[in-house]
Amino acid sequence: MNREVSGQEPSSPELDLEEITRKILFLDKWRGIFSYHRLGTNNTTSQQHEGDRVSADGAENGSGPLQPKRQACWPSRSLRSVPKPSVTSPKWSGPPVSLAMATKLQQSLFGNTAHVFSGDWRKARFNFRDPFSNLAFALEVGKGGARSIQMAVQAAIIRHLLFPTEGKEGPCHSLCDLSKQKQKQALAAALAGILWAAGAAQKATVCLVTEDTYVASTLDRLGDDFTERLQLFEFSEKEATEKFIYDHVQWFQGEGSPGVILFLYSLIFSRTFERLQNDLDITTTHLLQPNAGGFLCRQAVLNLILTGRASPNVFNGCEEGKSREVLKGVLARSDVGYLQWGTGASEDDRLSQVGSMLKTPKLPIWLCNINGNYSVLFCTNKQLLSDWKMERLFDLYFYNGQPSQNKPVHLTIDTHSHPWEGGQREDQHRTGRRFSPVEMVIRTKWREATVHWNGAAPFI
Repeated sequence: MNREVSGQEPSSPELDLEEITRKILFLDKWRGIFSYHRLGTNNTTSQQHEGDRVSADGAENGSGPLQPKRQACWPSRSLRSVPKPSVTSPKWSGPPVSLAMATKLQQSLFGNTAHVFSGDWRKARFNFRDPFSNLAFALEVGKGGARSIQMAVQAAIIRHLLFPTEGKEGPCHSLCDLSKQKQKQALAAALAGILWAAGAAQKATVCLVTEDTYVASTLDRLGDDFTERLQLFEFSEKEATEKFIYDHVQWFQGEGSPGVILFLYSLIFSRTFERLQNDLDITTTHLLQPNAGGFLCRQAVLNLILTGRASPNVFNGCEEGKSREVLKGVLARSDVGYLQWGTGASEDDRLSQVGSMLKTPKLPIWLCNINGNYSVLFCTNKQLLSDWKMERLFDLYFYNGQPSQNKPVHLTIDTHSHPWEGGQREDQHRTGRRFSPVEMVIRTKWREATVHWNGAAPFI
């Protein structure tokens, strides 16, 4: 072995076949270790050179400006495949996760420390459909509990593309005309905006996975081998948050990276555990609920993404429960709204009805919960909800995230009064037998609306 490392040759003029094979395998092993870009090394100089190379690549492909040498941030060894290594600037240093933080995370999510995320959650990420396609603006959405978060972020992406904030680039003339770079920019802007709102417009926290393990295993807490490797990066400016996410966007959309979980962790840390507990009420003590061997998001998670506050209910303000306890709903209008409809929904249950704060957002974009399946409705006319005349005849677009959908469905909504059809329409509204569930969820906002599918087959 020492002879192999030093490179000394054996005294025999000819090497036997076994010795030659052993030498080749030895060299190939070390060549793979030093050339494979997904693995880290304990050598500081090697890390710096690798960081320089990745930064230069980012400048060439438009993912960000050339950065000085920076400390590398590496993925968890437990993941099947990982994105390219992320690099972090010294000015963006942050504390590593502690045992107390990891414990509090599990308790806030699962209600205990005996559960971890299932495989479908660990694979969920924010990956776009093909650029320059009919769905260039759209995320690929998988199955499982992470789907609701993906669709809520989808609504935020559409909001950024159609109605950017002041000082940003103007609205997209076409949601189809998006390059990969534009897609990354839209994702970074959407995630940063959500985290900034959760942090009460004061700070945001972004979580990434590092190479080092900061939390040891204990008998009282079940680990997953990446929560224990978190590092927290805190920002006091929204623009800095957006730039950091853009520079590290592969952690949220790259294959093998638990992008949705990292975003959810970032959301909780941005909100802070103290604010989160103040948001919740007796009906919701933690954010996820078990379902069919996995976990689904409670309404508090969706409201946190949409409004910046983890309100457990969809009605306006606060209501009194059956035991005279205070139940917390939505306190203000947000940019993106929420609609829901289900075959088992009761119109007599006032607590389950979506209030006007969510039904009438500032912008015409809605996350929709239809029989437990999530989708997005949106209008490209910003004035739709600010001028009642615009609501007489208008267009909506529908995206449900299904792989079979190859373009957004174009709907025309007619809210003109047709009194001679009132009795028949009311009967149809009550039974729900003649209308598509998509039409039914639209009618929770515009009760007497007629929905034209413009040649598309109605979604059932």
